[in-house]
Amino acid sequence: MTNYLLAGGGTAGHVNPLLATADALRARDPQAKIYVLGTKEGLEARLVPARGYELLTIERLPFPRRLNGAALRFPAKYRRAVADVARIIRERQIDVVVGYGGYASAPAYRAAKNTKTPLVIHEANAKPGLANKMGARYTDHIGVAFHGTRLRGGSYVGMPLRHEIVTLERDTARAEGYALFGLDPASRTLLVTGGSTGARKLNQTIASSQQEIVAAGYQILHIVGGRSDLRDTGAPGYRVIEYCDRMDLALAVADFAVSRAGAATVSEMSALGVPAAYIPYPVGNGEQRFNAADAVRAGGALLVDDAAFTPEWVRETLIPLLQDKTRVQDMAVQSRLMGSLDGTERLLAVIDGALAAG
Repeated sequence: MTNYLLAGGGTAGHVNPLLATADALRARDPQAKIYVLGTKEGLEARLVPARGYELLTIERLPFPRRLNGAALRFPAKYRRAVADVARIIRERQIDVVVGYGGYASAPAYRAAKNTKTPLVIHEANAKPGLANKMGARYTDHIGVAFHGTRLRGGSYVGMPLRHEIVTLERDTARAEGYALFGLDPASRTLLVTGGSTGARKLNQTIASSQQEIVAAGYQILHIVGGRSDLRDTGAPGYRVIEYCDRMDLALAVADFAVSRAGAATVSEMSALGVPAAYIPYPVGNGEQRFNAADAVRAGGALLVDDAAFTPEWVRETLIPLLQDKTRVQDMAVQSRLMGSLDGTERLLAVIDGALAAG
């Protein structure tokens, strides 16, 4: 029986591949012990227990970006966190640590080194995070989700995807999706999503352009997120929902997508062959622009700056593209050729290699 400690969290980009890996490990060996290391504040605090895994928490420790009181206190707090994880590794007799980045990962990486426990790292973003850059010094067992990711020792494995995405049969799932979202099976569908919290500029532009998009022959499934005040008005061809618990069905009905470029989003759309216009999140370290780069180079997607995503751009660029059925179909093919559905199996092979190497 193997004991696994999966470390990561904070955002869906870290939690989703972690849970996909956990599910695959459990399916392969129901006797395996799978523990998840995270924080009480991250998304993992809700999602991990809901999926049936034990969540072990440590203090949330952001890396200090400037010299202040928090920076002065950081070294002592970090050492305590490393000691806490090392104790977990010993007490739970952990055979391998698998990290996905985020606040909980950095202490886990150092604890794995200190206890001589095999360590595996998965980097979901095309632009690696600070924790994974540090952890890469401690192991040769590193998988990355995008071909262009530059991380010491990293090899391409793709993204561990949710079971419902990997097993999705789009042709058969479309009917269920049309019924669930109240869409017309005879119309092509534009899926619009800015993530769980939404994207103000993206939402406003689509709402302003809805009539022109519908007139161009597309119905719209618009997932606006929890912070938007947009609501479904019953306008013909324009379906607005706040959240979507069945993104697999939303992707099944999508003939084209307008979306942020989170790592999981890009990976799922590419794996399923959904052509897209990606509008990277304009704040942060710019990783979303890099996440979309492979799909754009392959011809399966467009990249649009947030500031440039205006009703004029929709009118002059997006709508003519949507009306070009041959180009949309070609983009779908290129997207699917670039994407991968076997990221979970590839990462499991890396984990097995780390265990074999000791």
